[in-house]
Amino acid sequence: MLASARFHAGLRTTTASRLARKAWSLAGSSVLLLGLMAALYLPGIAKADAALNPAERVIHGTADFDGLRIAVLQGSAQEGYARNTYPKATVLAFTAGVTDVNLALSTSKADVAFADEPGVLELFTTEKNMTMLREPLFGFPLGVGFNKSNTALRNQFNAFLAELRSTGEYDKLFKHWKDENTRVMPTIVNDGRNGVLKAGVNASNPPYLYVQNGEIVGIDAEIISRFAASIGRKVEYLNMEFGSLVAAVATGKVDLVSSSIFITPERLKRIDFSDPYDQVNAVAYALKSRVAPEAGGTAGMAAAPTAGETADTAAPGFLTSLRTSIEDNLIKEDRYLLIWKGLQTTVLISILATIFGTALGALVCYMRMSPHRWLSVPAGIYISLLRGLPVLVLLMLIFYVVFASIDISPVLVAVIAFGMNFAAYVSEMFRTGIEGVDRGQSEAGIAMGFTPTSTFLHIVMPQALLRILPVYKGEFISLVKMTSIVGYIAVEDLTKASDLIRSRTFDAFFPLVLVAILYFLVSWILMQLLDELERRMDPKRRRATGGAA
Repeated sequence: MLASARFHAGLRTTTASRLARKAWSLAGSSVLLLGLMAALYLPGIAKADAALNPAERVIHGTADFDGLRIAVLQGSAQEGYARNTYPKATVLAFTAGVTDVNLALSTSKADVAFADEPGVLELFTTEKNMTMLREPLFGFPLGVGFNKSNTALRNQFNAFLAELRSTGEYDKLFKHWKDENTRVMPTIVNDGRNGVLKAGVNASNPPYLYVQNGEIVGIDAEIISRFAASIGRKVEYLNMEFGSLVAAVATGKVDLVSSSIFITPERLKRIDFSDPYDQVNAVAYALKSRVAPEAGGTAGMAAAPTAGETADTAAPGFLTSLRTSIEDNLIKEDRYLLIWKGLQTTVLISILATIFGTALGALVCYMRMSPHRWLSVPAGIYISLLRGLPVLVLLMLIFYVVFASIDISPVLVAVIAFGMNFAAYVSEMFRTGIEGVDRGQSEAGIAMGFTPTSTFLHIVMPQALLRILPVYKGEFISLVKMTSIVGYIAVEDLTKASDLIRSRTFDAFFPLVLVAILYFLVSWILMQLLDELERRMDPKRRRATGGAA
């Protein structure tokens, strides 16, 4: 009894010690992340928009753009205009939305940015250190995009748009979203008797499309909702990267696309457009300190304080700014729900892709080690192909090509793509681990009367898993982090949630740092679970920590 008491006391002490070490590890990592948050966030508070000396490269007009760094949204008409009109400029094309364009500009990673005028005016409601050049770049009509084979739906939309104008509802709609301060999505009754209308959007472009209280709203959203109700079809939004919209409707993944899309000759080659529903100018904007007074800025002169401000107003402290950011980015409009839903999606995709990839990897490993060439050769080709193919390309190919004509959930596509990629690496881990077990172990098992299958399950596999787990853990964590690209196929994961929040708050730092911390916590928790699994499988580590055999 005394020995048993000592054993259990030692077990409790060892367990407590192990938990304490993990707690200290988490605490130390959290302190490091908080330090990173302060290092990244404090410069945003200071608003150091004078990082570039205004006297060096003052912008007097559009003729000065050649040689500058121009920030644009990837796939937008502004990108093509910038590349064709200013060949000596460095064009920085961003995929996540105009939020990243604004971030590049505010942190002096870009000298000037191109965007739609309504979106820029929306930005200026919170960003007081930017200005729009008075000279517009170009103008194009906006339209809703349709697949070239779906002429009937396009004609229905054009008839609806004409009726909207004739009844006066068109003017009321635009006045509500552009001129009125209170923007609320009206309740539109829709029985959905004729099925679902899939709409591809990029909901980071207010006032046309953005997320409010977890709902996609704006000018385009109301037009689409009214149209869907008129034909008796429920709207299902696929919120994707702007550059993927044309491809989505051209391949039939959605019925229509709308996100203040300019009707351009290049896009008309791929898809059809409705009659224009608005006319918008593309404009250039930059930091006030970079733009000459005659062009709309304050370069070379002191900026006058706006109403209610004084010239010596001090920047708010870190805690005050942090509290304000939490209120703006998480509390208002229940934006924390976007983060919560995104976190759930990220964890779901990671776990399901890992399970699928592990099972598929075991199958590929079996084929790879088979003496039959008709099994080993295809397995070798699969491994070489998947390991040499970027995950983003694989994701897009499966969504837009393999399942082009199939109605399939983007989350399921993400699980398949990441699982296939994971399987290519796991299969080689399994093969290396199995081949690392001495052949004499198998021969001894057979000599003792075990069947080949039981020899593998009870003798070879436990030893192989001990060799595999350390590498498997690293690959698993890499998979978790790779899921951040699923926004390309309209999956609202953790990263996409931060993009949606930034598109509303224009906060350059807080959402990104918050997401970084959450990714770390998810990875850390999953790593601890795998560490515990590894400890339980290793007899030496079990004995060292006092665990039961």
